[in-house]
Amino acid sequence: MKTVQHKFVEFIPDHLNEGVLYISLNYCTAIHKCVCGCGNEVVTPFSPTDWSITFNGKSVTLRPSIGNWNFECRSHYFITQNKIERCRDWTNTEIAVGRNVDKENKANFYSEDKLETDVDKFKSKVDQSEGALKRWSLKSIFTKLKLSGTRRQ
Repeated sequence: MKTVQHKFVEFIPDHLNEGVLYISLNYCTAIHKCVCGCGNEVVTPFSPTDWSITFNGKSVTLRPSIGNWNFECRSHYFITQNKIERCRDWTNTEIAVGRNVDKENKANFYSEDKLETDVDKFKSKVDQSEGALKRWSLKSIFTKLKLSGTRRQ
């Protein structure tokens, strides 16, 4: 099975070597030459609606699959623990459906309503946390008073 070597970098180099996945955490992206050998550069940005990367200390896994539908080669593969797992080519219909799903996911994730809802959820969690902190603080005060034998009468 074909593999790639991962290399963490601050900046993407001008020249990419075959078989190397360059990862810039500062710029939330990875780039490599297409694994089919066509020489095209494949860019995979990291975001909640694009790709994610997992590093286990030894190897990297990139998800979801990489479908190079705009390249002549139309290669399709996963990178799992530095191993290339080739997948079947998608039909034009499957590609169109996949692109629509991606577009909807982005629209939903970045919509104003979703952002407002997320802010409201965050505020609610902060309020709950503050309430729990107050309860904890009062409980700890009463516990200390009990332990010290001091009681208010």
